[in-house]
Amino acid sequence: MLHNKSVVLSIFLLLMVFCCKDAKDIDKLEVAVEKQMEISHAEGFSITDYGDYSVLNIDNPWPKADKSYRYALIPKENAARITLNKEEFDGIIETPIERIVVTSTTHIPALELLESEQSLVGFPGMDYISSEKTRTRIDNQQIRELGKNEGINIEVLIEIQPQAVVAFGVDGANKSMETVSKANIPVLYNGDWVEKSPLAKAEWIKFFGALYNKSKEAATIFETIEREYKEAKAIAAEAKQRPTVLCGAMYKDVWYLPNGTSPEAQFLKDANANYIWSETTETGSIALSFESVFDKANDADLWLSPSYYSSYSDLAEANVRYTKFDAFESNKIYTFANTTGATGGVIYYELGTTRPDLVLKDMINICHPDLLTDYEPTFFKPLAN
Repeated sequence: MLHNKSVVLSIFLLLMVFCCKDAKDIDKLEVAVEKQMEISHAEGFSITDYGDYSVLNIDNPWPKADKSYRYALIPKENAARITLNKEEFDGIIETPIERIVVTSTTHIPALELLESEQSLVGFPGMDYISSEKTRTRIDNQQIRELGKNEGINIEVLIEIQPQAVVAFGVDGANKSMETVSKANIPVLYNGDWVEKSPLAKAEWIKFFGALYNKSKEAATIFETIEREYKEAKAIAAEAKQRPTVLCGAMYKDVWYLPNGTSPEAQFLKDANANYIWSETTETGSIALSFESVFDKANDADLWLSPSYYSSYSDLAEANVRYTKFDAFESNKIYTFANTTGATGGVIYYELGTTRPDLVLKDMINICHPDLLTDYEPTFFKPLAN
């Protein structure tokens, strides 16, 4: 009888051990099955790690988009044993990507920061690229010209055989990208430009990190940019005065200015400047007449980004009324238009999205020149005489 009890007790203990082991294994499995990447600022994308593969979701590829995109990212070593339903995804991509086409200069810095620029094999409008590192690859004929963004040379693109094309959509109607997709080349829509804050735009480096199996590296890079940005903002907060700021210039008969909720206005707020239209909440740019801008901003301390004008003489020639602004008379106009690469590409348009910390420091240097000692601006410099 005692022997039977011992047997029963032993079996019970063994069952308990196996049950506990199974429970632990289930817990581990659940953790491995679904793990969300930390995204602290960006709202347009998410990445979910399912252990053997990840899923990249693009939720806001362009303004007021009614479509989202879903991509499966499978590490190359897992590709042979992973079978997914293609109908559930807009693309299934093996990572790390070895051959890629990107379509905006804003994508170039992310590739370089991740040390993956060697994967770039094609680009539409290569003269717009300013980076010396990537220009060297262009000069060595390692990157093919693909024509214009709205009319990409599909024959060349197919010839260079990219594993993926990173595009951006204005409204979802892009016939070139539809043709690329039909050629069984995944098109990934990057919506960094739709984000509402400078740091949200910069966080899209994590989108690229996932494509190259470099998510940890991307997170570390972004954390550094975020820290630099916040430290610069804290320095600006120490300023005792807030200069008034005017932005933009006329285009035909309309003066376009950033609205108060835009990333551009966020830069000025974080630089502790008084942007004159900071209280506006319109969607998109503010469109005003010259008279309404002059009435409100003729005595502004600073004037930033006067469209594409590169000098005071250009401004005066375009519209003599520009000369009546105090900022014009006191030579307090600053622009990024004159800071270009070897072939004329504007560096701000390439690097500014990925490095908002540098943009903010430029703003602080202009608004509070005594706060940043021996600072050399990256983008914004005085308008030429």
